[in-house]
Amino acid sequence: MAEDVIRVVLVDDHQVVRRGLRTFLEVQEDIEVVGEAADGAEGVERAEELRPDVVLMDVKMPGMDGIEALRRLRELENPARVLIVTSFTEQRTVVPALRAGAAGYVYKDVDPDALAGAIRSVHAGHVLLQPEVAGALLSQDDPGGGGQGRGNALTEREREVLALIADGRSNREIARALVLSEKTVKTHVSNILMKLDLADRTQAALWAVRHGIGA
Repeated sequence: MAEDVIRVVLVDDHQVVRRGLRTFLEVQEDIEVVGEAADGAEGVERAEELRPDVVLMDVKMPGMDGIEALRRLRELENPARVLIVTSFTEQRTVVPALRAGAAGYVYKDVDPDALAGAIRSVHAGHVLLQPEVAGALLSQDDPGGGGQGRGNALTEREREVLALIADGRSNREIARALVLSEKTVKTHVSNILMKLDLADRTQAALWAVRHGIGA
């Protein structure tokens, strides 16, 4: 059972928020809060030390903010999926976080069951984007650049995988849909990111939508 538990680190400069999030999650049998941090720098240290599955990250914090912490985790190739937990609804706050590598975001007043569901979702490989934020991302510069020309390098199978990424499917769900092994899907995803010069699944999903592939 222990191997099925999703290990979570909380990163927020307000102790009362961390306590509230922990209280939300303590009743979930499949989620365990393994550590906390009060700023981005400490959050990066905790993520490297504890190797959690998911990091709940605030955006606005003194010192190193959540966006810089996301960039640091990416540079360190830390495998944790980062879910932004924010009280800021402005696109100018959320969009940079998603571009920096966040798997999605929720608001601090989120329903406890919805928060747990979001953690499970990003852990499974999904990308959580609200329509208005996806629209803002799509209206900005093309992630990876190159336009449709880069897509010509994709094989037909890679385009099928990309379409399912855009539909929010996890690797396991893609494998099931295309009757492939999960390892093969991971290889296809890596090839897609390399060919399109993208950093992560979020950018891949946005590229696919922009160019009419999938959702």
